[in-house]
Parts: sequence; C-alpha cells; structure tokens
Amino acid sequence: MQGNLNWPPKASTEGGKFITQAVPDKRRGRTHKRRGGSFRRLSAYYWRMRTGTPLFPLPTVLFPEGPLPLRVFEPRYVDMVGRCMRDDEPFGVVRIEDNGESSSEERLCRTGTLAIIADWFQSDGGLLGILAIGSLRFQLHATALQPDGLRVGDIEELPPEPQVPLPPEFVSMSSALQHLIQKLDRLYQGIETRFDDASWVSLRLAEILPIGLEHKQHCLELEDPLERLRYLRPLMRASR
Repeated sequence: MQGNLNWPPKASTEGGKFITQAVPDKRRGRTHKRRGGSFRRLSAYYWRMRTGTPLFPLPTVLFPEGPLPLRVFEPRYVDMVGRCMRDDEPFGVVRIEDNGESSSEERLCRTGTLAIIADWFQSDGGLLGILAIGSLRFQLHATALQPDGLRVGDIEELPPEPQVPLPPEFVSMSSALQHLIQKLDRLYQGIETRFDDASWVSLRLAEILPIGLEHKQHCLELEDPLERLRYLRPLMRASR
C-alpha cells in the first residue's frame, strides 16, 4: 500500500480531477486550537438542519475525524474557504457520483461529511492550501447553484457515532491500522488516535485502504461500526 507522506499537498478539483503533490509550506495559520496536542471533539457541531450549506463536491470520501488536505484555486472555493474561516463555519464534502456536462449536472451522493478548516497555508505562487478535518456526517436533501458557481445544499446533520469497544476478533485489523498510521505520520499528526474504539478504527481503515470509492461511500453510510469492520475485513485481505 502506498500513501502520501508529504503535507501540505497540492490538490486540484478542476475538471472533476483530484491531484495531490507536495508544495512548500510558506505561510500557515491555524483556525482551530488543539486540545492536549491533538484535534479533539471536532464533531462538536450539534446535529440539526442546515440550509444554504456550502458544498465542495470531490471525487473522494471524507470521514468523520479524518484529514483532507486541499489546495484551492478556483475563485468560488477560495471565497467559500474565506467565509468559512471568517465565520468559523464548516463546509460540506460530498462525493461526485458521476459527471454531467456541466457542474450543474453533477450527480452527488446523498451522504457527506461536514469539514472544519483546521489549518491553512499559502504557497510560493500565492495559492491557498487548507487542512480540513471531517466532523459530522449529513444527509443532503436539496441543492442549488449560486451565480458564482458554488453549490449550496439543505442538509440534515446526523448524530456522531458513539465509541464502541473493539471486539477481540478485530484486534488484528487495529494492529494493521497502527502500522499504516505510522507510515502516514505527517498526515495524521495532531489527530487523536483511538485504536481500541471500533468506530474510529473502522473509519480510519475505510479512508486509508486502497478500495474503490463505492466501498468507501458505503462505509460512510453504514451506521454500525462493527458492521463496517465486517464489511472491510475481506476488502482488507484482498488489498494485501
């Protein structure tokens, strides 16, 4: 398995593509303070209905408490990031199911994850980079396209998944995850680890394992962490 060990990365969503590569870290700022040296309780947004939530459609799946590094250059998303940072508000990450001929025809998955901007930087070329952390999952009920091309949505936040003690049958999967996290150390710096929590282990495996986006989306939509681990177990064996 290969992972991107460099952060901050360069990411583009132009034309429905998602590309990452390392860029110099020139100017950085933090929008969310760390507690005890780690990003904790980033799901502190109480679940509710939200209208007009800015959406960032991507060919990827963001999971609660998972990192999402992005380099942002399209004006609609630069403006969105600026507003979210100014107002201390999240934006919604939803996977693009498939592409139509225009952004207004993109088919979006109905389950996504709110993202909190935890860090930012500015590269040599003046482009904005951010590190977002997944917060609450949500159901997408309706979308609208603003004049600047930014898609916004009416969403229903889903309650945070409770911590569940890891059963003995999944200890080997947690051990494998610890090894993977060590390889991806820079990306997961500052993120609290809970290798004895079935929810946290299952979400991290779903985001890290080299499995198809359909599998990742299915894992995001599952509400039972033990069912998620059972779903991932054969996929994990096949990826070795």
